[in-house]
Amino acid sequence: MSRSLIERRLRDASARLRRAREELAVIEEQLAVLADAADEARLRALVSETPLANREYQEAQRHADAMNRSRQAVVTSITELQRAQDELLDRLVIESH
Repeated sequence: MSRSLIERRLRDASARLRRAREELAVIEEQLAVLADAADEARLRALVSETPLANREYQEAQRHADAMNRSRQAVVTSITELQRAQDELLDRLVIESH
């Protein structure tokens, strides 16, 4: 693989990694809000012991769980991008020798 191709792929991987990290920061903020809302709904459900409060808690928890799955997907993507970036850097070093 040519040096210029490796460098271009490295720039692309770096840009994708930066965007993924920015997305992760947003998701983590949203997850914190949703988790707090689910905790509050859980407490209301425990105190009120009504079916409506329990449904509200279950819905809030589903939203928090979905956001957590999104977070995990982005973390996995970041790990893969870091691995690809490391491989490209290794190739760049080999090409330069």
